[in-house]
Amino acid sequence: MPSAFAIIVIFIIFFLASAIRILREYERAVVFRLGRLIAEKGPGLIILVPIVDKMVRVSLRTIALDVPPQDIITRDNVSVKVSAVIYFRVLDPRKAVVEVEDYLFATSQMSQTTLRSILGQSELDELLSQRDKINKELQVIIDTHTEPWGIKVSNVEVKQIDLPVEMQRAMARQAEAERERRAKVINAEGEFQASQKLADAAKVIGDFPVAIQLRFLQTLVEVASENNSTTIFPVPIDLLAPFLENKTSGKK
Repeated sequence: MPSAFAIIVIFIIFFLASAIRILREYERAVVFRLGRLIAEKGPGLIILVPIVDKMVRVSLRTIALDVPPQDIITRDNVSVKVSAVIYFRVLDPRKAVVEVEDYLFATSQMSQTTLRSILGQSELDELLSQRDKINKELQVIIDTHTEPWGIKVSNVEVKQIDLPVEMQRAMARQAEAERERRAKVINAEGEFQASQKLADAAKVIGDFPVAIQLRFLQTLVEVASENNSTTIFPVPIDLLAPFLENKTSGKK
């Protein structure tokens, strides 16, 4: 009798251990009964029929999938290595279990092939300057391919672009040449504006000759304030003309 009771207790414990499952808030259970899909359960406490029912846990949290560096030849024949990260989550646990063997592996492979295909159609300048556009295009394409698996790709980010050393040097020389070009253009524009101002000043001096004399005197004041040495400067005859006229009229 005690042995029979012990057997019953062991059977009950085994039944409860096999039948009771607890799922977290972000988990769902895809239940198969004798190989057939019967339900999607969770979260919380669920009860399975031992031996008959089999359960597959599926997480509904967003997954950050790292795409390893891919060797890509761009449309302008530049060899680069590009890595990316993909954010996705399971929307339909049934499809994620039934429609594909391993949705993580399948999504990773789909991401790698799409990354090589799309970036291979772009030029290097587009990869460096239009990354947001490329990220959006990658997200749309990968999401379209994974939708039948119950997967929603929310975002794709091109993480790093590794350029060959020769290309880095060439881009550095190009950037330096561009900076020199801008400096020369700015210098030329400054010279052009200065020449226009000088031309305007020459017109004013032509209309009012006394302006050159005032400018001359102002320059003398600036030189005298900066240096304590003796300064020799020519005096225009026009400045002495009034004195000469007065002296001549006095003699008369």
